Amino acid sequence: MVAASARDLALEALRRTLAQRAGAVPDARAVAEATLSIWDQVAYRLAPVIGARGVDALFSRSLHLTSAAFPWLAVVGEQGHRDAQLASLKARLAGRETDAATAAASALLATFSELLVTLIGESLTGRLLDPVWAVPPTAFKRETTS
Repeated sequence: MVAASARDLALEALRRTLAQRAGAVPDARAVAEATLSIWDQVAYRLAPVIGARGVDALFSRSLHLTSAAFPWLAVVGEQGHRDAQLASLKARLAGRETDAATAAASALLATFSELLVTLIGESLTGRLLDPVWAVPPTAFKRETTS
């Protein structure tokens, strides 16, 4: 019996989280929505620690690295504004088969987590991101200021 690597375990946890958040009968569009919901939570939790630009830079780098395995994720031309990048990611995920969208989204989030570990360490990454992977989307209440 071969032991699973840490990356394999992380990918499996991310797939479970995506499946839970995408609903009982997920399609690629639901996976895309769940991915952006997770990403919003990740960005919200990390921005106070590494700044919005730091989050955006890690996201762009993660997208670039993940596109080696999923070439259809590659950003063509200028990367542009974060909202445009996320809208493009959502459209690309939604336009794929459900399994491909899930695999790509899981890989992207795992790559992001790995890069974050190299920046702030495993312990702090876990404290910041573990709640995102565990909390159902309806339980996440983002406080806003008016």
